[in-house]
Amino acid sequence: MADKDNGFTPQINYELLVETALRTVVRSSLKIAEQSGLPGNAHFYITFLTNYPGVDIPPRLKESHPERMTIILQHQFWDLEIRKDDFSVSLSFGGSRELLTIPFMSIIDFNDPSVGFGLQFASELTEANDEDLEESNDLPADSDIEAAKPAAGSTADVVSLDTFRKKPNS
Repeated sequence: MADKDNGFTPQINYELLVETALRTVVRSSLKIAEQSGLPGNAHFYITFLTNYPGVDIPPRLKESHPERMTIILQHQFWDLEIRKDDFSVSLSFGGSRELLTIPFMSIIDFNDPSVGFGLQFASELTEANDEDLEESNDLPADSDIEAAKPAAGSTADVVSLDTFRKKPNS
């Protein structure tokens, strides 16, 4: 449908829609860890933008990581709590437990090296894009996450997302 006032046809931002859908994988994975612990050798490397709105980390961590920070959820993490738009977790830094709150939209990398799985997200998301996706950014219900838990003795399939990315013109 053309926009009569501006004389152009709006485009669907599929890349942003896919990134938003893939963030549900991050949320669902963390929800499984919250409910049942990390299965097998699973461990998560999560890189997020420390200056993203809603990120709440101690000032000393913000000073040493002014733009981005990577955390690892493996053996020593506490108080993992998953909410619709963010999660919080306590981690030990220099022998002191610190609570971090991280919005899912601030995450730019999510990896589980135990199965060779990883996701990368665009680091520059505009407020307009966030507003456009408010309604479509609904994450799955907890009952849907329960169905995604790995079956005993199952193996993971690794999907390369590079297949779906635009290739530069040669």
